[in-house]
Amino acid sequence: MKSDFAAAKVLLELTREELCGDDPTSEKMRDVIDLVIQALTRAQKRGREAQVIPFPTHTAAS
Repeated sequence: MKSDFAAAKVLLELTREELCGDDPTSEKMRDVIDLVIQALTRAQKRGREAQVIPFPTHTAAS
């Protein structure tokens, strides 16, 4: 089963929005969530880079 990084990112963004307080704990939690979101984004990009799509080649007619 593959991880759904896009869905996880959406949920983390929603969670971050709920931590809207100005207190130090809320600020730290938002910072940590930002780091996790960045890690998810990098993981998504790595997954896409691994997929190679073959491009058909054409030979010139003589």
